[in-house]
Amino acid sequence: MSDQAPFISGPDRDPIPPAPWRVFKVPGFMPLFGAQFASSLGDWIGLFAILAIAKDVSNSATAVGLVMVARMLPGFLFAPLGGALIDRWNRKTVMVSADIGRAALLATLPFWDSIWGLVILSFAIEMLTLLWGPAKDATLPNIVKDPGQLASANSLGLVAAFGTFPIGAIMFAALAGIGSALGGLKQESLAIWVDGGTFLLSAFLISRLRLEAHERSTGKRIPVAQTWLDIKEGLGFIRSNPLVRGVMIGLAGGLIGGGAIVPLGPTVADEVLHGGSAAFGLLMTALGVGAATGVITLLAFQRRLPRQTVVVLAVVVTGASIIAVTSMSSLLPGFVLVGLLGAGAGCGYVSGFTLLQESVADDMRGRTFGTLYTIVRLCLLISLTIWPFIAGALNAIFEHAVSGKVHLGSVGVALPGSRVALWLGGAFTIFSGLAAQRRMRRPAPAPGMEAT
Repeated sequence: MSDQAPFISGPDRDPIPPAPWRVFKVPGFMPLFGAQFASSLGDWIGLFAILAIAKDVSNSATAVGLVMVARMLPGFLFAPLGGALIDRWNRKTVMVSADIGRAALLATLPFWDSIWGLVILSFAIEMLTLLWGPAKDATLPNIVKDPGQLASANSLGLVAAFGTFPIGAIMFAALAGIGSALGGLKQESLAIWVDGGTFLLSAFLISRLRLEAHERSTGKRIPVAQTWLDIKEGLGFIRSNPLVRGVMIGLAGGLIGGGAIVPLGPTVADEVLHGGSAAFGLLMTALGVGAATGVITLLAFQRRLPRQTVVVLAVVVTGASIIAVTSMSSLLPGFVLVGLLGAGAGCGYVSGFTLLQESVADDMRGRTFGTLYTIVRLCLLISLTIWPFIAGALNAIFEHAVSGKVHLGSVGVALPGSRVALWLGGAFTIFSGLAAQRRMRRPAPAPGMEAT
């Protein structure tokens, strides 16, 4: 490992340039962005196809749940190990190998006719994804060396990761007609092979990157004991470094509290905002538009704002927006507030990732992002599972105590469990932002003491 201190001070010293598209002129960024765009598009197409295959194979919702668990589980079990290996291995080789491996696994997937085969393949594909994602995030600062352009690069990465969702859905639907024209080829099989093709395209683009030589490229055998020590060193660094820990607290709390909008959103759209069953889709559209608008605004006007301040403010705005939108009783103001929620979430994601990339040295970056990926998955799982139970319990309590409604003067305020649960989720998100601010204000440990 390098003797370089794993923390670099002064992440806020450089303003974000006013022209975010200028990052495309940075040598190496275009292939990396193209690889992320291709693989993200394929991921969405492949996810739709795998879920459809799982339903066809078993004809039960349980099978779909097992496949989703197989996609989530590797992040809990192996992300820290993957981060340690990424800090030791050649990251370019890791990304190319992971892409080729995923393409090979996908090529065999349509021939499996059992749910357990789908679960095993999904698990293996996700293992490779856990190597590819942190390796990409750890490599990005080595390509985009100007700290002022990292936010632009991360914003475009966010577009590639989530902006391809509607494109993937449209392409998956179109593949049904293409399969019929090709002689009755199944839509799911064709989608899986298209997904594999996107990974091969990604591997080709990554192979064209020219990265500086590093000690990770020596190819020496890594002892198991050393790998374990690397994992402990990375976790110790994260635990003791105020800035890194603060960012992770803010993002984690925001995901746990803000993620409540996903499982409870349909109920809120129908019962609280009185928009009917179709309103949730419109609210999710407003969420996406708000995220895109927020990120663009961040890039244009954040030139004089410290990155740490933006992370905290974004998390707090996200929580306040959740409380505000759930306090409404009609759909129109709900659209505006959900858009503000999306803006806060998008700005928090971009600023948090950028702050970590600017502030963590190269030889610790893989473990940092490997741990962050674990936290993200764990918090999403917590959010998706606990809030429906909390809402159900609160609904029963308020129905019994006040018949589901309280009166403020002459105005009656309905208190369905979903509304109160989202109020709690918003409050938890705000608290997380304030806790992150308090953590990041603490002085950084002396160089060489971060992993003690």
